[in-house]
Amino acid sequence: MTGWIILGVLALIVIWGFMTYNALIALRNQVKNGFAQIDVQLQRRYDLIPNLVETAKGYLKHERETLEAVINARNQAQAAAQRAEGDPTDGAAIRALAGAEGMLGAAMGRFFALAEAYPDLKANQNMMQLTEELASTENRIAFARQAYNDAVMSYNNQRESAPANLIANNFGFKEAQMLEIESPEARKAVKVDFS
Repeated sequence: MTGWIILGVLALIVIWGFMTYNALIALRNQVKNGFAQIDVQLQRRYDLIPNLVETAKGYLKHERETLEAVINARNQAQAAAQRAEGDPTDGAAIRALAGAEGMLGAAMGRFFALAEAYPDLKANQNMMQLTEELASTENRIAFARQAYNDAVMSYNNQRESAPANLIANNFGFKEAQMLEIESPEARKAVKVDFS
């Protein structure tokens, strides 16, 4: 009789272990999916920025430094996003992406502040359409980032809760990093309204 009780307890522990492991896998996959949604929107933004700069080039001939800063920041952010895409649970990659996105936001802020001084550029139909698309994309990024951060929180809560942390620590479920903008300047919304 005692043997059956011990066997039953061991079976319950094994079943619990499998269920906990599978729950952690599902949550980690939600984190990866959440990042994939951000990545889609970031790529859309990265694709819009060169068109925006190209449109503005004719008007901002003497502002080459600002245009180059935007393109360089865009390229750095895109490279950081590609590194983070490889493993969205890699905290260092997510922090690097957040930093690069902050720099891109600051560069875009300077770009739009400069563009305000050029009425012909503000009235350019192509520029107006691109800024509208960029504003829409920024909203999509914000929603995707919120969904990603919610998935990260659920995953981290599960992996840190006892006794699930026994499975998480022994099977390589590392802590995921939320995607947060760190600098106060970058937290300000990029103004893209030329009306």
